[in-house]
Amino acid sequence: MSLTQSFRNTEWRWPLLALLAGALLPLSFAPYDLWPVALLSLVAFSIVLDGSSGKQAFWRSWFFGVGMYGTGASWVFVSIYQFGNVAPPLAVLMTGLFVVLLASIFALPFIVIGRWFSHRPAGILLGLPAVWVFGEWLRSWLFTGFPWLYLGYGHLESWLAGWAPVAGVMGVSLVVAFTASAIAFVFLGRSSFARGRKWLTGLPVVFALAIWLGGYGLKSVQWTRPYLEPVKVGIVQGNIPQERKWDRDFLRPTLERYFSMSEDLWDNDWVIWPEAAIPLLYHQALPFIDQLQDKALDHEAALITGVLYDRQDRLAYYNSIIAIGLGAGIYHKQRLVPFGDYVPLREYFGPILSIFDLPMSVLEPGPDTQRDLQVAEALIAPSICYEVAYPDTVAENAAESSILITISNDAWFGASIGPLQHMQIAQMRALETGRYLIRATNNGVSALVNSKGEIIGKTAQFVQATLEGEVELRQGLTPFMRWGSEPVLFLSLLLGAAAFASARRH
Repeated sequence: MSLTQSFRNTEWRWPLLALLAGALLPLSFAPYDLWPVALLSLVAFSIVLDGSSGKQAFWRSWFFGVGMYGTGASWVFVSIYQFGNVAPPLAVLMTGLFVVLLASIFALPFIVIGRWFSHRPAGILLGLPAVWVFGEWLRSWLFTGFPWLYLGYGHLESWLAGWAPVAGVMGVSLVVAFTASAIAFVFLGRSSFARGRKWLTGLPVVFALAIWLGGYGLKSVQWTRPYLEPVKVGIVQGNIPQERKWDRDFLRPTLERYFSMSEDLWDNDWVIWPEAAIPLLYHQALPFIDQLQDKALDHEAALITGVLYDRQDRLAYYNSIIAIGLGAGIYHKQRLVPFGDYVPLREYFGPILSIFDLPMSVLEPGPDTQRDLQVAEALIAPSICYEVAYPDTVAENAAESSILITISNDAWFGASIGPLQHMQIAQMRALETGRYLIRATNNGVSALVNSKGEIIGKTAQFVQATLEGEVELRQGLTPFMRWGSEPVLFLSLLLGAAAFASARRH
């Protein structure tokens, strides 16, 4: 009896295999960067789904999702326990509920696999990559979205990186998922898929290899080009303890720290501070901002910093980034974090979540018609913290810009893998748009990233630090900036239709 047959004869082993495969998948992302693990994980997942019913496909996918989010999004526990003032048992429970919810959303699309595809010769081969990418797209907007742990993020340094400016991170995910399903097709083809035509089982792998080779060739393509002179940039990483961030007694030390750490940076063209570096509402901070304005103008520089903005014509608050000195403009964060930036259904959840006492949980999203920040002739596409994880939003905002800036405060997640995953996501945005990216954070990683998604300068975590370097202003559009994720979604739909047609024939 083969290994596959022994697993089939013991139903309870399938959920365990799915759980293990899902738990291994995050090893393909930062800080581990073992991208081949994702292929092995999805090959196992393909085998788990083969021959399943709709109900079985859901539960096996659910266990895979529990493993994937239980290890890959475990950093949520840090923010709940360490900074939410929640007792350890309750923090574990809340993290578990978060993982269960994400796993349930992850598993829903895979019902289609069991219902129509899993018993057909080409069902897993074509259906798995189609459903996987549809699932990533679904998770980018459902309940405001959690666009984390996309397969493509693990391939910043593989040959598939060449496809990112063409098809975006979900396009890379599609290739990874298809490659894994093609390998599984060969493995399973000896039984359920062969049907007397064993030579056919190797063709998908050959096709997948051709796509990888195409990515290798595309890596040398320059989709954008530099213009104007390079910009000298200085980043301040204040490393303000999260538990003191909104402490009124620590306000003056915070402002003094950022001001003093900037003294040696004013020879740069731009000085960048992180998210909410000024822990005051904008209109409360105006005297300090005016002081910074004068300082920047004296040195013919621009200062770009995060601050909470309060609209005084109505009771509304925004997580914002402003440019002063030689810079101009204000941007309000559009993609808010549920239960972090705001509380959905506050009338129901508000009393329960009052135990967190989060100072930024009453924010509103900014309009989607905002202009870029500007310094001289440079247009800057900003993003704040979590919203850099939305590929189409960043690409759309960057269309008229010459550089990307993202500011964040990853102190919420301590010494977990979360901040390093966040850094990797920001690198992908630079690669997709062919733009340099400046990332300023409270406690690291702050970094400068070139148009190929490569880090050219960074700080260590959990230290007060400054970072200086030069960045290019670039113009031109990558294919992904022109078309977004829609072509990949359409291709996934075609794959799904082909899998369905195969099911109808058989």
